[in-house]
Amino acid sequence: MNAYVPRLLDLELSEVLAAHPAVLVVGPRACGKTTTTRRLCRSVLRLDVPAQAAVVRADPDAALRGLDEPILIDEWQLVPDILGAVKRAVDDDPRPGRFVLTGSSQADLTTTGWPATGRIVRLTMHPLVGRERHGDPAATSLIDRIITDGVDAFGSPPSGWDLHQYVTEALTSGWPEALRAPSERARDRWLTGYIDHLVTREAPSLGVARDPVRMRRYLQAIAANTAGVPTHKMLYDAAGISRIAAAGYDDLLDTLMITQRVPAWAGNRMDRAVRLPKRYLIDPGLLGPLLRIDQRRALRDGDLLGRLLDTLVAAQLRAECAISIVGADLFHLRDANGRHEIDLLIEARDGQVIAVEVKATSAPSRTDARHLEWLHERLGSTLAAGLLVHTGPRAFHLADRIVAVPVTGLWSPPAP
Repeated sequence: MNAYVPRLLDLELSEVLAAHPAVLVVGPRACGKTTTTRRLCRSVLRLDVPAQAAVVRADPDAALRGLDEPILIDEWQLVPDILGAVKRAVDDDPRPGRFVLTGSSQADLTTTGWPATGRIVRLTMHPLVGRERHGDPAATSLIDRIITDGVDAFGSPPSGWDLHQYVTEALTSGWPEALRAPSERARDRWLTGYIDHLVTREAPSLGVARDPVRMRRYLQAIAANTAGVPTHKMLYDAAGISRIAAAGYDDLLDTLMITQRVPAWAGNRMDRAVRLPKRYLIDPGLLGPLLRIDQRRALRDGDLLGRLLDTLVAAQLRAECAISIVGADLFHLRDANGRHEIDLLIEARDGQVIAVEVKATSAPSRTDARHLEWLHERLGSTLAAGLLVHTGPRAFHLADRIVAVPVTGLWSPPAP
């Protein structure tokens, strides 16, 4: 249980460190950043340890001198002045492989006067996903394979998975410590404690004053609407807070990488599409402690089941986008009259598009793919593939450029 679990980021992290003086790995707290990065480093500065943080605050430049490189600077955002010291060290000596920084927030994207522009390469890490738990983390990104091979990118998905197993997979969560828990009850306690820490400690650690009770209520409102396109008013009314407070919580939760607002896609053929973002929890395992649900309740509630599976699929694709060599971003699509909706749309930097529909069915039909066919009619060859992701046992073609793929197909080995 204590053996290292290979991560999707491993290869890219090693390559970046071999070519650049400094790399920053960001991801939600406890997703495995420290375990992954310290394997490549010879010295560690943990800024979440008060004694070490005090030394760095007193003289950041001196704290770095004399340490064997590469140096891991863990939780940099707790002592932001360390960035200036890293910048100065890199300016004086730009050898590759000198510093690795980790952070449990995306504060680097919002920090005014970010001093490390052009000096630190940024990588993103997410909680464990299916390919890290059941597949081959060293394989090429699924996104890159689809862009290259289209619907022929999928190999033979693992057999034996059913709806019950997918719900268990989703609620188990992707946090390594939760996965190491010896029982379901112990895992639930860990995840509940994670939420408690998030709403009571994480905001103050960033210097943000937030009411933990109201923040929890707002996070619960997002959880109840994960994989949906709620209006902002619907969310803050459900939480009983003001619009201004909700906007602050949105920014904070996105910064902490606990939630994500997936923007609406607006290609030149979709001018009348709905512009509201789709809301997601970053990991479906958080639905358990936030909504007090278990597998039995999820299987009795069709709406909740659909949201849970959509959130599980989004977690897999989000992690694949982060390591894609071609570069890719997540969107969703809903036309203005509500007749057509695409759950997730991945756009590569070359303009190619992968469309994804998620269905809680083990027997998908061509009718289930009607929105994908509608999109194919409008995009033509720009659509690299349309994926109808389902809970059945096998992958099969439904139409030109459209394939039905089991959820396990998202983490199965590449096609030979």
